[in-house]
Amino acid sequence: MNAPLPAGYAGFGPQQVLDALATAGLHGDGRILQLNSYENRVWQLFLEDGQAVVAKFYRPGRWSDAQILEEHAFSLDLAAEEVAVVPPLVLSPAADTVRWLPAAAPTLGVLEGETPHRFTVARRCAGREPELEQPGVLRRIGAFIGRLHAVGARQGFSHRMTMSPGEDAAAARHQLLALELVTDGERPAWADASARAADAIAEAFRRAGPVQTLRLHGDCHPGNVLWRDGPHVVDLDDACNGPAVQDLWMLVSGDATTMRRQFDELLAGYEDFREFDDAERPLIEPLRTLRMLRHAAWLSARWHDPSFPLNFPFFGTPAYWSQQTAQLREQCTLMGG
Repeated sequence: MNAPLPAGYAGFGPQQVLDALATAGLHGDGRILQLNSYENRVWQLFLEDGQAVVAKFYRPGRWSDAQILEEHAFSLDLAAEEVAVVPPLVLSPAADTVRWLPAAAPTLGVLEGETPHRFTVARRCAGREPELEQPGVLRRIGAFIGRLHAVGARQGFSHRMTMSPGEDAAAARHQLLALELVTDGERPAWADASARAADAIAEAFRRAGPVQTLRLHGDCHPGNVLWRDGPHVVDLDDACNGPAVQDLWMLVSGDATTMRRQFDELLAGYEDFREFDDAERPLIEPLRTLRMLRHAAWLSARWHDPSFPLNFPFFGTPAYWSQQTAQLREQCTLMGG
């Protein structure tokens, strides 16, 4: 998991971006800006015709062609139903040095080489983080997610990940222990707390019984929802199959009473477009706990990328693992584990 970055990816820069887009007939006017993104390399550039686009170069080895094309197809499905997403552009091949997928209407370019570099392009669509405390904002976001899920429920992904929270938690825990990243002094306490947490997540989903899975945004926290006259999203990089509550719980915070009020407001908009199964309400804290474990595992898997130690200097320290242990114990109490 902790291997060096693939050849050419760490140093991928403006000239490579401009050259890649030129193979799709998109010629920059020289103005180019790298945008914040830990997982992928994302660039905004202005074209000679005055338009602005955003190009995303996927981290090699994370997704297959089929998984990326499912993401694109979902985005195009949503856009066709006038759900506020920014779909990938259909590219116009101008060079045969790139493999174009799908053949009929390509949205994905693949720069072949020792390490293939996959890229997609979308129109620029700006926005700001929503102000969740403002009246009506949560209800409008709930309606947006309800519309997204109404489309997502029509079929499932065949190639992208399907959430299995108990197994996912156990796998994240195993990864962190196997990589021996937990400092010696904190390892026994963290190992115990994480084992209890993983068991409690699995038990919570067993108690909930079978829940419907559908195509989700997958990582619907406030920073991934942009607001401009209403909510929209520009990226479905973490799209997966999972329960509807996964796209709702990250939008609520605070004490139990506050979260209940916020969640009810989300559902007031959501259920204008799709019924919500109340059996999923008790899964909020298990999913929060799963996110904690998976976030630590994600950081461990990306630690070879030079940008990660710079942006997450606290990760891996004794204080970090001590804090994680305390938070996992709190989550176990909330989950009844």
